[in-house]
Amino acid sequence: METENHTLISEFLILGFSDDPELQPILFGLFLSMYLVTVLGNLLIILAVCSNSHLHNPMYFFLSNLSFIDICFISTTIPKMLMNIWSQRKDISYTECLTQVYFFNTFSGMDNFLLTLMAYDRFVAICHPLNYTVIMNSRVCALLVLIFWIIMFWVSLIHILLINELNFSRGTEIPHFFCELAQVLKVANSDTHINTVFMYVVTSLLGVIPMTGILMSYSQIVSSLLKMSSTVSKYKAFSTCGSHLCVVSLFYGSGLGVYFSSSVVHSSQRRMLASLMYTVISPMLNPFIYSLRNKDVKGALGELFIRVASCPSWIIDIRTKFILRTLRKIL
Repeated sequence: METENHTLISEFLILGFSDDPELQPILFGLFLSMYLVTVLGNLLIILAVCSNSHLHNPMYFFLSNLSFIDICFISTTIPKMLMNIWSQRKDISYTECLTQVYFFNTFSGMDNFLLTLMAYDRFVAICHPLNYTVIMNSRVCALLVLIFWIIMFWVSLIHILLINELNFSRGTEIPHFFCELAQVLKVANSDTHINTVFMYVVTSLLGVIPMTGILMSYSQIVSSLLKMSSTVSKYKAFSTCGSHLCVVSLFYGSGLGVYFSSSVVHSSQRRMLASLMYTVISPMLNPFIYSLRNKDVKGALGELFIRVASCPSWIIDIRTKFILRTLRKIL
């Protein structure tokens, strides 16, 4: 293949899951359904938290941010894949590919940090309840989230600047359903040593440090739970952590699956299936995990549905009053 500079490359080819024409409608329907369920589910979590004053606390502030990031996370990859399936094309422009790499890294990193912040929030609430409102005040929570956004913006930008120095062949094929950083580096024709070292260093830091923080938080939480004499207090404390533990297990379990599948298994199909777990399945299941296992979220969603169901009657009442007032003025 002829090697070209990055400034001349106009597009890559995303191979996707299958070339079989008969499977394309099935894949389109399946991924469209999962995308809509993910967006709707996470949007409902955000609306429930915002509309219910009882949920205006750090735990649910982080949860609403996680839901927002999950919507952005899945929107980075799936819409483009759906467009390609619908149009029966595999191309993605060079700019679109780098944009996917940038935002995918940003949102996956933010998922990491938010899960860590949620674990720390539970640690403070259970182990230091008297100081909870002082330590986890709204300004501190907002500042922590902002700092992590800034970190991920810069880390992702450095990745893009390093990729921009690489050369690619004309008609480069990426054996994935989106532009994943590791796969983009594999298909480059120039030396990717600096890119690879930076990727592994960042992945290690952004993976090991948050995971260590989560493990340390829960080790202290378990220690505090064992010291509690009341069974009711133990159950209440553990119930607030159960949903978070499920989400953490799903996210890090699928992430480790991708890592081991990439290093051990050489099948692109298996790598894509492993990536599918944390790019699509995890964001889709998060709202169900929190709504089914958390009584506060379940109650807030119930109130939200009642409000939505009662909206038409309110609209009718407002319109009726407006018409009556207008008629009185005319008469």
